[in-house]
Amino acid sequence: MSAAIQGLTLYGYWRSSCSWRVRIALAHKGAPHAYRPVNLVRDGGEQLRDDYRAKNPMAQVPLLEFEQGGAVRRVSQSVAIIELLEELFPAPPLLPADPYLRAKARQLVEMVNSGTQPMQNTATLKYVQSELGGDEKAFARRFIASGLAAFQAAAVELCGQFCVGDQVTVADVFLVPQLYNARRHGVDLAPLSTLTRIEAACMALPAFQAAHADRQADAVAAGA
Repeated sequence: MSAAIQGLTLYGYWRSSCSWRVRIALAHKGAPHAYRPVNLVRDGGEQLRDDYRAKNPMAQVPLLEFEQGGAVRRVSQSVAIIELLEELFPAPPLLPADPYLRAKARQLVEMVNSGTQPMQNTATLKYVQSELGGDEKAFARRFIASGLAAFQAAAVELCGQFCVGDQVTVADVFLVPQLYNARRHGVDLAPLSTLTRIEAACMALPAFQAAHADRQADAVAAGA
């Protein structure tokens, strides 16, 4: 860790896939940090409290906080946080050295981050149900299934043991939590055998095991 960076703290929620991504990245890089749970359910959601909004006006997790040069710094949004971690802790890398493969890894990231996950977000599903009168579970399944099918089609030309060749990249970091959510929403994963094979390879690694939602302290406290 850079000598200028101190007190690395992750604010997150055990079942938040966005928080999960950052946990994997931190574990993969062996970055020492504290963890502060933000319960997205209790009392209407702790992320909506004024003290947390003061840290993150979007009232979301994850949030990475640290001290640098005597000032408190905060970065939200999982992509931005992981890009920062890649710069602070360059080894082991999560982005390929080859420019084309770096771009393809980022493409796969965005297929989850902007093309799939927002359609299963709790706020989105609440709106579908309460304001549009729709079936929020069917809505989530439809977009998760199509997003993962597209992800698999894009990954086939690149994958080896992992999404982009035989080294873990950001693409794997984003895939694993999304597959967990796919199962939660009842998505049929049988057509996605390439992705579940990659997931199994990831879950054999200590970093992915340590970051798993069900192993987090706030999951245990919630009786998950």
